[in-house]
Amino acid sequence: MPVTKGPRKEYFVFSVDDSNWRQFDWSIITTVAVFSLDLEMMCFAHSHGARVVYLVDYPVANLSDADQRSAWISQQLDKVQSTFADGINIDVESPIAADSPEKDLLTVLVQEATAAFHNAIPQSQVTFDVAWSPNCIDGRCYSYADLALACDFLFVMAYDERSQVLDGPCIASANSALPNTVRGVKEYIAEGISEDKLVLGVPWYGYDYPCIHAENTTVCPIEHVPFRGANCSDAAGKQIPYSKIPQLLSTSTTGPQYSQELESPWFDYTLDGVQHQVWYDDPESLQWKYVWARNLRLRGIGMWNADELDYSDDPVARKHTREMWDAMHIF
Repeated sequence: MPVTKGPRKEYFVFSVDDSNWRQFDWSIITTVAVFSLDLEMMCFAHSHGARVVYLVDYPVANLSDADQRSAWISQQLDKVQSTFADGINIDVESPIAADSPEKDLLTVLVQEATAAFHNAIPQSQVTFDVAWSPNCIDGRCYSYADLALACDFLFVMAYDERSQVLDGPCIASANSALPNTVRGVKEYIAEGISEDKLVLGVPWYGYDYPCIHAENTTVCPIEHVPFRGANCSDAAGKQIPYSKIPQLLSTSTTGPQYSQELESPWFDYTLDGVQHQVWYDDPESLQWKYVWARNLRLRGIGMWNADELDYSDDPVARKHTREMWDAMHIF
């Protein structure tokens, strides 16, 4: 049966691989968001009081069509009810201009979806993913305060913070810098959004950047890859899961480094004569974010995504994986 628990402290987990869920830390998980449903995992999650929700998207181009909105909501509701799941997590990341009618229509979609789900499945959950800051990140000028009221809570994606480099040189830097993360959350609160409507999402992955014309081991100039009006972005690098970090670190030319300013670890390594710089998060840097979330009295914490860890039987990998899950308990 779907979970019937009311509002509580949230530990929100995204999972994209059906093979790892048995090794998650179910002592804390309250919600698992998935693209497709493993019925065995759903029953196991329910036995631990954790909700299972579908990760869904909606095309911005269809927001003005009330019939298409209604049909989409009915489709999602049928899918959830037929599989005994607990709701949906809406992830819309398309740009919307501040003066576009789509800005308010997006809120209408979320209002309609939440009302339909709450009416059909009492205590079901409808949530919405937002960027690390409400300041039109990547052109997403949404009505964030209204969206927070329209659903159960917002999942703040405090990662890919270099998707648009607008305020400095085009260099490799932290994926989830603590100063940016805290500032972004406080900006949501300043919009009038209750702390209880915010769940802080952190990355369990990093970025590997090839450096161009690197002159030292601390600054890594990167290729200019424009994105939505910005001259350079993190698309100059590639995402790497936390599970790959130890292997790369073993070949590092600098060893593990830590930016006290950004509260983020990094290191350099060389591949085929090219210097690379890797920025990532580890249990230490993540704990700072969890502590801030706790001190700000947010609804909860979560991550993208739980499958970025190494769940093999290798003892070193098991230690690293355990440390990542254990860090969440500080919240």
